[in-house]
Amino acid sequence: MIIWVNGAFGSGKTRLVDELHRRRPDALVYDPEQTGFVLRNIVEVPTGDFQDLPLWRSQVAGMAVDLVRAYGRPVLAPMTLVDPGYAEEIFGALEAAGVKAHHFFLDVSAPTLEARLDARVVAPGDPERDELARRWCKAQIARCLAAAETLRPGTVRLDGERPTGELADEVLEYLA
Repeated sequence: MIIWVNGAFGSGKTRLVDELHRRRPDALVYDPEQTGFVLRNIVEVPTGDFQDLPLWRSQVAGMAVDLVRAYGRPVLAPMTLVDPGYAEEIFGALEAAGVKAHHFFLDVSAPTLEARLDARVVAPGDPERDELARRWCKAQIARCLAAAETLRPGTVRLDGERPTGELADEVLEYLA
């Protein structure tokens, strides 16, 4: 199965996946963003967002399916995915391959997201790059919050302002 943790940048996706992995060390962690970074080094991304590349979406679904099939273990995927068409494309491919995908969305308020992003360091030692990343993430907040209204049926919404341990408890209880 795939456990996809979605939400705005700064919502706590990676932190939640890290906690889930600590509790389920048998699970594999697959960050679809890494696939985007690889593609960005190979091909031009005209919009600046690698999710707009059809190849990214097919590669993400294919990698997730292959990980489940090759290793027979749960896959934890922390990834912001807000375009409903893209979500349908990826989750539809998983379903077509017979892989169960559990989709969780972390609801977090805009002020909390901004505060978390202000505290985040993504490029230690490179304040200019760090600030660019922070600004880009903040510019996505409205789009990410709006996406909460277009989530696919079956998505489990979590209050991302709660402690990570409580969120992990809730996810694991849901999956039991």
